[in-house]
Amino acid sequence: MAIISQLTIYPVKSCAGLALTETVIGVAGLETPHRPSDGAHGVADREWMIVTAAGHFLTQREHPRMALIVPSVEAGALHLAAPGMPDLTISLGDVALRAPGMQVRVWDHACTAFDEGDAAREWLSDYLHTSARLARFDPGHTRLSNQHLTGAIKALTRFSDGYPLLILSEASLVQLNERLQQAGREPLPMNRFRPNLVITGVEAHDEDRFAALRTQPDAATDSTIASEPAATVAVELRPVKPCPRCPIPSIDQATGARGPDPLDILAQYRGSADGIVFGQNAVVVSGFGAMLRTGQPLEEEWKF
Repeated sequence: MAIISQLTIYPVKSCAGLALTETVIGVAGLETPHRPSDGAHGVADREWMIVTAAGHFLTQREHPRMALIVPSVEAGALHLAAPGMPDLTISLGDVALRAPGMQVRVWDHACTAFDEGDAAREWLSDYLHTSARLARFDPGHTRLSNQHLTGAIKALTRFSDGYPLLILSEASLVQLNERLQQAGREPLPMNRFRPNLVITGVEAHDEDRFAALRTQPDAATDSTIASEPAATVAVELRPVKPCPRCPIPSIDQATGARGPDPLDILAQYRGSADGIVFGQNAVVVSGFGAMLRTGQPLEEEWKF
C-alpha cells in the first residue's frame, strides 16, 4: 500500500520548497493548514511567482540562485530568506479585498495577479541581479489544467507549470540513483525533482500505473470545512500526465550550483511521447478541505 512519506509546497514558483507534516487539499492544490494567524487562508502551492517587468515568469533554468530563496510562514506573513539578504516579509492579509494590478504569463496562459510592491521588487532585483517583481495569484482568476487530460474534472491550478500536484515514489528515485551510480555519478536527493507528494511502499514508477489514490473514508483526517464531518471526507487524487523533465534537476537545491544533468540517464529508460518523464502530474477528484499527513496510507486503484 502506498504511504505518504513527504509533503511539500512551493509557495513561490521555482524557489525552495516548504516541507510539511500535514497539508490541506485546497481548491487548486496543497496549502498549509488554515490558522487564524495566517489570514483568510493557508499559504498555497505556487501562490506567488517571480516575473519580469513585462510579466514573464522567471525560473531556476535562467536563475539557479532562485533555489536558495527559502520560504517560511509565521505571524500572518510569508517570509523569504536568501544568502546575503535581509529577510523579506510579505503580509498574507485578505487578498480578496485588493484589486489585481498586473498581467502575468505562465507558458501560454495569461493570468491576473497582485503586485507585491516595490520592497519585493528591490529585494528580488538585488538578489537576482535582474529586474524582477513578485506576483501573487488572483484567486478570482480561473486557470484550469488541460481538460483534454482531466476530462470532466475542472482542475484549478495557480502558477504551476500546468497541474496542481506532482507525485513521485521513493522507489523511482532509488532506481534512478542506482543507474547514476552505475555510470559513476553521484545520487540525487528527492528535492531535485520538486514533487508535492512523495510515496513509499510501492515499486518504481508505480505512480505511472495508478488510476487513482484515495484515503479511506473512515480514516480521513480532520476537515477544515466545519459543515463536513471529518469521517466523511475522503481524498481522491488522479494521476493524469507523466511529468516531462527540464534541466532544473541538474541544479543543487542546497547551493544553487549546476551539476551533471540526469536527463541523459533518464533518457535511457524514461523516454516517451511526452519527452523524458519522471513522476506523475495529478489532480484532485474529491476531498477539498480535507487534510493529508505524512505516514498516511493511500489506497491504490490500478489502470489495469
